[in-house]
Amino acid sequence: MYLHLGASVIIHRDDVLAIFDLDNTTSSAITRDFLSRAEKEGRVVSAGDDLPKSFLLCRDRQGDVTVYLSQLATATLLKRLESDRFELA
Repeated sequence: MYLHLGASVIIHRDDVLAIFDLDNTTSSAITRDFLSRAEKEGRVVSAGDDLPKSFLLCRDRQGDVTVYLSQLATATLLKRLESDRFELA
């Protein structure tokens, strides 16, 4: 099953390692450093043009971690993951 993150970004649900609320987690210097490093390494994908509300850590086919920024709230993403349905919004 797949998870739609926004815009035209769709990922396989089994690749999701974690979902984080951007407002709550970026208060930590460790998280800000991690996201900054990931962006410098080209491992950040934005799923839309709006201000992101969440970010996901996902494993790609080579085993590397990619960070996806989504304008969807963590509760919405979790609901979609748990529903076993493919939803476009």
